[in-house]
Amino acid sequence: MRILAFSDMHLSRRHAAAIVEASQEADLVIGAGDFCNMREGLDDAMHLLDGLQAPCVAVPGNCESDDELRTAAPPGMTVLHGEATEVAGLTLFGLGYGVPVTPFGAWSCDLTEDTAAEMLAQCDVADILILHSPPKGLADVTSTGHSVGSTAIHDAIIRIQPKLALCGHIHDCWGVRGQIGQTVVVNLGPTVNWFDVTPS
Repeated sequence: MRILAFSDMHLSRRHAAAIVEASQEADLVIGAGDFCNMREGLDDAMHLLDGLQAPCVAVPGNCESDDELRTAAPPGMTVLHGEATEVAGLTLFGLGYGVPVTPFGAWSCDLTEDTAAEMLAQCDVADILILHSPPKGLADVTSTGHSVGSTAIHDAIIRIQPKLALCGHIHDCWGVRGQIGQTVVVNLGPTVNWFDVTPS
């Protein structure tokens, strides 16, 4: 399956247009959160993606809640937050929000490590983990040099060992990739990222 994936669109018309155009070549589109800014403009963000030519599976970032994203999602978009779906034989499990809790204040949609661990415990098997936040120690370093990823996500990747773990959230690490065990981890960013994945 040919998968187009992105994160952190943040209402960027330029990036949305490139994603929509590229979707003509995709079997599946994955959106790893932060479609809008600070809980504002989500409907506009979804309109920017109206022309997607493939089914989309998305998780909420810390800039939109899961309820807000489910309400705004266009037909053809499946929203995951602590749950799984299957697409053409691939099992995808999604967990959105900022993990651990961010310093951004009341508008930010965040989870504690304990809550994230409880939600991730619902997943035993997945081909792809769709996450907003990166795992602790990989693709999670801010411009000030701090590692701010999630230990719960890191532990879940070790336990589940999906083929891919796709994330965003930390803008300074857009495009960074690495491995945890057999799992390829990628901090996507708002550009077009391609992956070829076959079901287990």
